[in-house]
Amino acid sequence: MTAVILSKQYVEQREAGYWLSGSRVSLDSIVYSFVRGELPEQIVQSFPTLTLEQGYGAFAQRMQSIIAFYLSNQEVIDAYLKQGEAQLHQLRQASSEENSQLYKKLASATKSR
Repeated sequence: MTAVILSKQYVEQREAGYWLSGSRVSLDSIVYSFVRGELPEQIVQSFPTLTLEQGYGAFAQRMQSIIAFYLSNQEVIDAYLKQGEAQLHQLRQASSEENSQLYKKLASATKSR
């Protein structure tokens, strides 16, 4: 794995993850939106709590910098995202096993619709 170059202005690493500086918005959220094909302007609209920063134009420029951060560190960030997906899968599997009766009822209710 290569070293991650953090953009001091826009992305910070904390709590075993990557976050937009000074916010509770994860880099994961931004990257997944970008990978789905959303433009920076569309991504901005998904996070209205962040639009207060120096108006819409300044935030759109910031979003482009965040996407540039992802593209510059794509290998590391993709590995980080894949690890998170694996952990989520493990949690879902464990929950399914611990609550098998509930999952069976939910599956049955879904099929009957």
